[in-house]
Amino acid sequence: MQNNSPLSTLIHSQAKIYGNRTAMKYKDYTENKWMDISWNTFSETVRLVSNAMMDLGISIQENVAVFSQNMPECMYVDFGAYAIRAVTIPFYATSSETQVKYMVSDAKVRYIFVGEQYQYDTAYRVLKIEHCVCGLIIFDRSVKKDEQDKVSMYFDEFLELGNSFKYQTEIDVRTAELDQDDLANILYTSGTTGLSKGVMLTHRMYNAAIRAHEGQLNLSDQDLVMNFLPFTHVFERGWSYLCIATGCTLAVNQRPTEILQNLREVHPTCMCAVPRFCEKVYAGVQEKISTSSPIQRKMLEDALRVGKEYNVNYKMKGLEPPLSLKMQYLFYEKTVIALLLKMLGLERHNFFPTAGAAISKEVEEFVHSAGIMMIVGYGLTESTATVTCDRWYKPITIGSVGRLLDGIQVKFAENNEILLKGDTITKGYYRKAEVTGLVVDKEGWFHTGDAGYLKDGELFLTDRIKDLFKTSNGKYIAPQMLEAKLCVDRYIDQVVIIADQKKFVSALIIPEYKLLEQYAKSHNITYQDKEDLCRNKQVVQFVLDRLETMQQDLAYYEQVKRITLLPEPFSLERSELTNTLKVKRGVINERYKEEIDKMYEEE
Repeated sequence: MQNNSPLSTLIHSQAKIYGNRTAMKYKDYTENKWMDISWNTFSETVRLVSNAMMDLGISIQENVAVFSQNMPECMYVDFGAYAIRAVTIPFYATSSETQVKYMVSDAKVRYIFVGEQYQYDTAYRVLKIEHCVCGLIIFDRSVKKDEQDKVSMYFDEFLELGNSFKYQTEIDVRTAELDQDDLANILYTSGTTGLSKGVMLTHRMYNAAIRAHEGQLNLSDQDLVMNFLPFTHVFERGWSYLCIATGCTLAVNQRPTEILQNLREVHPTCMCAVPRFCEKVYAGVQEKISTSSPIQRKMLEDALRVGKEYNVNYKMKGLEPPLSLKMQYLFYEKTVIALLLKMLGLERHNFFPTAGAAISKEVEEFVHSAGIMMIVGYGLTESTATVTCDRWYKPITIGSVGRLLDGIQVKFAENNEILLKGDTITKGYYRKAEVTGLVVDKEGWFHTGDAGYLKDGELFLTDRIKDLFKTSNGKYIAPQMLEAKLCVDRYIDQVVIIADQKKFVSALIIPEYKLLEQYAKSHNITYQDKEDLCRNKQVVQFVLDRLETMQQDLAYYEQVKRITLLPEPFSLERSELTNTLKVKRGVINERYKEEIDKMYEEE
């Protein structure tokens, strides 16, 4: 049963219902085991945070930053702030000093909550040059403070400020007077196309988003939900708030690199993820199939073939499978597919929301073939995440991004751009009226920058208007769709399509080095290092041949004609990726200009 209490009282309301049931789990790395946090403890800690914030003099609608990886403390700070009508601004845990300085200055942040040593060190350097910052509150007790730091405190010391609960009456007044149009968060965009902008998210937007999901997902208080994406990401943030409102247990994953191990330890029923995670799982299974014995390979391939026929061709279309297919699927579901899911830690799966980027047909079909209910959706930070999503009780078409949530209006501009209206849609960007005016028109429609169309109630995306490339021959290329298609190959880790104002389409490719090295060894190809391997003509042709197979259904002008294999992955440190791991095309084009130009030299 969904609790529609406002964010300012939601945790306390849930504690009255669930008491000592587990609200959150987190991994204690000193003891190497998962620890439980009850709803009562969650509620009590949130009250302490609210009181401690009052003791620091945090005022109504004052901005407070949270610069941390996922930790239970992030949730305590969020909900503690909502009760006193303060605004939280989450920073990505990998944010650079320049990014943090910009956001702190833009939002005039006085207090920053930090997670581990990297975040503390970065924030402390900012504190010394941004005079608006009064101090840091440190979540991790093992963080070593600078010897000159006299203004920061650890989180347990911060909580002691609220121990007497002497501000509770004043807090209750603030909570009661909360305006639905109060800001809850400012979420800074990742800045792929320029300077980062702070998206304003209000309490009205969150409340409307949570209510709009009621009954639309097969979610209950029996679900154990793994948090994988950063809480900074609107998808994970909105999803987590929905799960809290439903009474689910959140398993907070603090280290994204350990997600596969943590899945096997926790065995969640749900987890929201971006398509890249699914692509990695797909590539891993394909690798297992290719390296299995002939009998095992036949069993795996047959299980996925039957799974596709049963789930994709019948169940997803709302059709009843024939009895013979049911019996076949039941056998594989209890044997091969069960073993596959157990290996991934997903044997208790309920459903898995996926959004944030284009997902290829092959990957979507594979996930459903394995019996996993993937809920594909579409949304933006500016729409409080979900605009559309699949419904488990309605037909689902591979390639669509689902059906509109109630309360959201959509229309299409002349160029098929998707325009949105509704209580979940932002009114604009923080302190950037001019930029807001570029995306919110005079009639109040938000221009998403995505093009698409509706068919039989489902939304289909065609391309990202701002990212469309036009070749010198006048043909339009949608790079994101093409990149998603090619990335499913197990020898490819990352792809960046090059086509804008070029004669043909080319690509910069980050290969799966381990597999490429295995290929070289099996074909007696000698090389000195990764750079030498990536330059090898036989290796390059091998990857190009694999692309040819995947591109057969594309128009000739859309197909990649030349490639360059790069010896090092794109990285955050070199500013080639945003904090959400999206490629900064401008940076890539500049940094790899020589390699790109070489692909267009006449032979």
